[in-house]
Amino acid sequence: MARRAEKRLTDLKVKSTKLKPGRHGDGQNLFLVVSKSGSRKWCFLFRWRGKPTEMGLGGLSQVSLAAAREKAASARTLLGQHVNPLDARRTEERAQRKIKTFGEVADELLASKQREWRNAKHRGQWESSLTVAASQLRSIPIDKIDTAAILAVLKPLWLEKPETAARLRGRIEAVLDAGKAQGLRSGENVAAWGGHLAHLLPKRATLSKSHFAAMNYRDVPEFVARLREVGSVSALALEFCVLTAARSGEIYGATWDEIDLAAKVWTLPPDRMKSGRQHRVPLSARAVEIVQALAEVRTCEFVFPSPRGQKPLSHVAMGKVMSRLNIEGATVHGFRSAFRDWAGNETGYARELAESALAHVIGDKAEQAYRRSDALERRRELMAAWASWCAPETAGNVVSIARGAMMS
Repeated sequence: MARRAEKRLTDLKVKSTKLKPGRHGDGQNLFLVVSKSGSRKWCFLFRWRGKPTEMGLGGLSQVSLAAAREKAASARTLLGQHVNPLDARRTEERAQRKIKTFGEVADELLASKQREWRNAKHRGQWESSLTVAASQLRSIPIDKIDTAAILAVLKPLWLEKPETAARLRGRIEAVLDAGKAQGLRSGENVAAWGGHLAHLLPKRATLSKSHFAAMNYRDVPEFVARLREVGSVSALALEFCVLTAARSGEIYGATWDEIDLAAKVWTLPPDRMKSGRQHRVPLSARAVEIVQALAEVRTCEFVFPSPRGQKPLSHVAMGKVMSRLNIEGATVHGFRSAFRDWAGNETGYARELAESALAHVIGDKAEQAYRRSDALERRRELMAAWASWCAPETAGNVVSIARGAMMS
């Protein structure tokens, strides 16, 4: 019996219009695949670890019969060396294109997530994690980040600052996922917790819910009296914070277009609220006085501007005022607790009204659906009573901005 020719295809045959759809062998596992539409491409078939595998070698219009045979021969050589030709090709493709660093992918992720963040504080936390806390990763090619590199970043923080470390790990994981989505990495995410880092790092202790240290509401009037003597923009911001029971971030980011002096209402948009819902704050007479005084020296869009006048106050400005007044055992955020304790102990206002003043979400989804009103006018009475409580007995009604306050 005559030996079958090893090469069965010719240049004329591969271009023939008579070839039927299907695979047409050239020998040694090289095939020309003809589709029903008539398009033609090369493939190399082989078994890897017992599984049949197909490796595309390109279309006939770009790869000639001779070139296809060369590619198939190279693949057979790799198989003889116990190397998967598909893996070898992927490695070569990655080497030929510029591999981004962790820092480059992280910066791209930060830019893409801008719309997701509700406020500047959230954005700042992500930026700090990926530029400062993970700084030693930034210059490493994204495909070279391994478990050892992740542990080097996380271990120093893991026991000392567990919550910070956990958030950092999650953000690093997100960057590596972004790199994989771009085809810059493959395999499992080395920053993943379940099934990976959970076996290498100790389990974090269960943290009890922390509460911000708060000043006793009975001491607030004396504190406000001292605050008014300071007369700086930071001091006015802190008094406004006390009077409105708002979060510090809401105060720092307050803009003039949120303030309606005629209606005596401060309206915070959803993207500035922790709850993601619009919140209206009724302004007491004293709160209005503070805003009016600042309106007379307005320099930018922010109600409480920085000394330079074009940006909001620093996020530590109000805390520094408390430090200068030697206030211990209390925080800016704690004034929300002081307000809540006062409302519960000293007034007959309903619990729901006080919670609403704090912009807390009340009840389950069904109850929230029926609670369509924000009880603005009822809360106006509550906030006026709180302002009256906070007012020092000897205080006048004039708002004084100390000389040079806008510059210090």
